[in-house]
Amino acid sequence: MNNLANKSANKAGLFTLSLRLVVGWTYFSAFWRRVVLVDKLDPEGAAYIGEKFNHFLPNALGIKPIIEHLVTHPEQLWMAMVAFTIVEAVVGLFIMLGLFTRLMSVGVFGLAAGILLGSGWIGTTCLDEWQIGVLGIAAGFTLFFSGSGAYSLDQLLLNKKLKFTQNRWFVWLGSGELPSRNLKPVVLVGSLGILFLTLFTNQVFHGGVYGKLHNKSVKPKIEISDATIENNILQFEIYRTEGVDVYGSFLIGIQLLDSEGNILLEKTGEELAQLPADQISNHYVTHVKPGKHSLIVPLGAKADLALDLRAIDLNRANEYTLKLIDISGLEWESKVKI
Repeated sequence: MNNLANKSANKAGLFTLSLRLVVGWTYFSAFWRRVVLVDKLDPEGAAYIGEKFNHFLPNALGIKPIIEHLVTHPEQLWMAMVAFTIVEAVVGLFIMLGLFTRLMSVGVFGLAAGILLGSGWIGTTCLDEWQIGVLGIAAGFTLFFSGSGAYSLDQLLLNKKLKFTQNRWFVWLGSGELPSRNLKPVVLVGSLGILFLTLFTNQVFHGGVYGKLHNKSVKPKIEISDATIENNILQFEIYRTEGVDVYGSFLIGIQLLDSEGNILLEKTGEELAQLPADQISNHYVTHVKPGKHSLIVPLGAKADLALDLRAIDLNRANEYTLKLIDISGLEWESKVKI
């Protein structure tokens, strides 16, 4: 009977071979891209992975405080990105090799959960990050119970009957028949839990279960806060919370209007492209910065801007409105406090 159970466990691991190889490569390839093909761990480089991580911030679910802490502490962010890359490399390689498969499947589950909660809302067409996250979680769960059978280092070690492979802990960290007699309730509850997480995040991020579909990765959105005029300086905070993550919002106009709609101050795209650095105070590693013909606001970037109003005759009894104009034609407004 025990021999039959071992054969069943071995077959389960064999049947998930393709899943193991593909899932393993998806994580190992992250290391390969960042370290071998392109240096994405250089904080000064254009491809720095920390800026991509910053893009997750505006609509992350549950882990937003962690992300915000890291993007406001660049040194800690760099260490986290290095550690994250090493973990992905080890988990991906070991899963492909079938070494300590069950332990690595927990790593797959955790990495996928991080992707899902952090960036599940991003995806311009096919909800890419959400799909990667939920499928990774399901794959990690499946590989934990299947282990790896033939064509794995776990099985090679078991076949050699090495002493440590006979210990109870190796079954839970590597492969082989799990000692639990009735796994059906565990698998059922776990599977239903993953299904619930899938439906819940699909609804929260995209409205994909009921109601109106929404995609926060299509149009840029900039939130304006704390707009004030003090000592003839217009100060305000901008925070880009939606839109495509691979390029910024391009501001081609900033206007200050009075209560009758008259434009008192206007900064064109060309003027914003020349905005001095001391008038921009960035909060995170992803920076609001002057571009060639506009002011560039990447996804997840937050900054305080300051504009000189000394050349304008301000009436303190008046009400003022700040308007930002994107190259797409979108506009955002905020009342200004005096």
